[in-house]
Amino acid sequence: MSHAHDNASHGTVKSYMVGFVLSVVLTAIPFWMVMGGAFTKQATLIGILAMAVVQIVVQLKCFLHLDFSKEGKLNSFSFLFTGMVIVLLVGLSIWIIYTADALMMR
Repeated sequence: MSHAHDNASHGTVKSYMVGFVLSVVLTAIPFWMVMGGAFTKQATLIGILAMAVVQIVVQLKCFLHLDFSKEGKLNSFSFLFTGMVIVLLVGLSIWIIYTADALMMR
């Protein structure tokens, strides 16, 4: 049995280390913002949300290797479609529950 792998779909040690360092930094910044208390609540919340979005992009790029190259396009679109379905399912479920609650309380 041959267990040959296509190394093009796997990351290098450098890409994993860059992803790890970026993840640590993007986790430490919001931690510092909260523990330092130098910012307003609104600025802290915006900073945390911004770092979370950047963290997601770093995780997807460095660890899951999602990109729009010729080889990764199918995986990227599958991931985006799955995310869209989850957002729609959760969002519409909350909307239905909220509307049903509002109609029952009248």
